[in-house]
Amino acid sequence: MTAAGSVATSCTLLDLVERFGGTCGGDLARRVHGFAPLETADDEQLAFVTAARYRGAVAASRASAVLVTAKDAELLAGQSERLWICRDPYLQFARIAQYFESLGPAGPGPGIDPTAVVAADARIDASAFVGPLVVIGRGVTVGARVRIGAGSRLGDGVRIGDDSLLHPDTTIYPGCTLGARAIVHSGAVIGADGFGFAKDGAHWVKIPQVGGVTIGDDVEIGANTTIDRGALDDTVIGNGVKLDNQIQIGHNVRVGDDTIMAAFVGIAGSAVIGRRCMIGGAARIMGHVNIVDDVVVSTQTFVSRSIARPGQYTGYYPMAEHADFEKSAAVLRRLDGLRERVRRLEAATRAAASDGSGAAVPTSEPERPA
Repeated sequence: MTAAGSVATSCTLLDLVERFGGTCGGDLARRVHGFAPLETADDEQLAFVTAARYRGAVAASRASAVLVTAKDAELLAGQSERLWICRDPYLQFARIAQYFESLGPAGPGPGIDPTAVVAADARIDASAFVGPLVVIGRGVTVGARVRIGAGSRLGDGVRIGDDSLLHPDTTIYPGCTLGARAIVHSGAVIGADGFGFAKDGAHWVKIPQVGGVTIGDDVEIGANTTIDRGALDDTVIGNGVKLDNQIQIGHNVRVGDDTIMAAFVGIAGSAVIGRRCMIGGAARIMGHVNIVDDVVVSTQTFVSRSIARPGQYTGYYPMAEHADFEKSAAVLRRLDGLRERVRRLEAATRAAASDGSGAAVPTSEPERPA
């Protein structure tokens, strides 16, 4: 039986080892068709171990082979002969899973469904597929082998790069560009107006959002994620960026190459995110801040100011009355200095006790600026 999400096509374990590398025990002639968890895998499926807490399940697993690191293989010696030793089991899993997917049934062939509405001057490559009830505006360019799912809408002037996949019911507003090999999941909206208003007394005056959205190559955008168009310049998403579901990216944000964000992240307008950053789920990033390359923002962290050095950043406060919040923040800013004062006082106390002098120990010292 094929596990959910796997494909019916199979290949031998030897084929996979020769293609992806590593050292594998067990029956290399056995045919396998996909992955499953250690506990439920059968002898035609693969499994993998990425954390110590899963090692105990290896001996009982029926998987035809288990991807492990060399270190884990030493710890599991004697428990299983079916270990596939590789440098990074999770990465190996990703590449093999992609290969299995490529062996599966091909997607829909090229052509435009008769129910689609396509502007006369739209340029659709002959190898592209346009599904039922798709609406394509004037001046749109759709590249080679692009697949556009049912009910999707592409506004005037949109450009879609080669080999991109738009799942059903995606919306791309006019003037937006999507690079090659992009994946956009259902419900995503690219190019809606940014949140721009000027105050006129008790009323708000809308600021027209005349920029667009420019998205690089190899980008994946999750379901119901929204990327606002720029107010004047474009909102820019770099190459290789991966966005989870239900993320909000405000107008004029710039996201560097190969940055990844988990679900519910919110980024306010004009923030600049560097390359190779990792933004945890439900993190919030204020507008107009700059984050350098190679920063990790922990889940639910609130980034209220720019980050100038690579590293991991964590922190958030519980909600409070604004005046109380400011007082607490001021105290927290002094904690490091207070800790040093306590250490000095403790050291002085120990010194006085050891020499028997009984000298008075200072209990306070002048306040230093916060």
